Amino acid sequence: MPSPANTSGNLFLHEPRTDDLTGGSPGSSTLADAAREIDVQTAGIGDQSRLVAAIVLAFSVDPAARWTYPAPENYLKHFPDLVRIFGHKAFECGTAHFIGDVQAAAMWLPPGVQPDEEALMAHFQRTVPEQDQDTLFAVFEQMGQYHPDEPHWYLPLIGVDPAQQGKGYGSALLKHALRRCDEDRTPAYLESSNPENIPLYRRHGFEVLGTIQVGSSPPITPMLRRAG
Repeated sequence: MPSPANTSGNLFLHEPRTDDLTGGSPGSSTLADAAREIDVQTAGIGDQSRLVAAIVLAFSVDPAARWTYPAPENYLKHFPDLVRIFGHKAFECGTAHFIGDVQAAAMWLPPGVQPDEEALMAHFQRTVPEQDQDTLFAVFEQMGQYHPDEPHWYLPLIGVDPAQQGKGYGSALLKHALRRCDEDRTPAYLESSNPENIPLYRRHGFEVLGTIQVGSSPPITPMLRRAG
């Protein structure tokens, strides 16, 4: 089991089968134009349940999320609480964003803010079979090796309702938050748990740092967008 200091990475990033990758070609000008016009809103504490529901829908086909909770009943029972653990500080900081009637959502953590790591580990110990925990915690151990030491914005969760993909929502959410990173001249960091989404993140300036994979786990790709 990793020490709490090595668990600040997120196994479940991000935006499984994101709209820009499933609804059009990677260079689609139509999607780029749409992203500029989409209104992104800031979520309050009272919006948390709606954003959690959208993330749960989005991650229902995510390789890492379903590796951790392969049985549908267990996924629907346990993944919402995991989203709350990872994302609740984004609501407290005013850095959770959504589009429309929460067709898409993103939960960012500003520099110096991390998920509740003790709650995270307790959740996995309670909900993941004991024989699978060593592999899961080894994945988090590797994540800690890639997480930046310098102050940075961290994106633990971003997702689009599968019924709403292909409309530029993922790009709009990224653009909205990355403007703040550019204004602050602060790097942004994420781990992509779905290889299909890597081209999207690259188009927004993220660079691949390596690959995380242990035993039967699907590959996780840590990515960094350097300060502009």
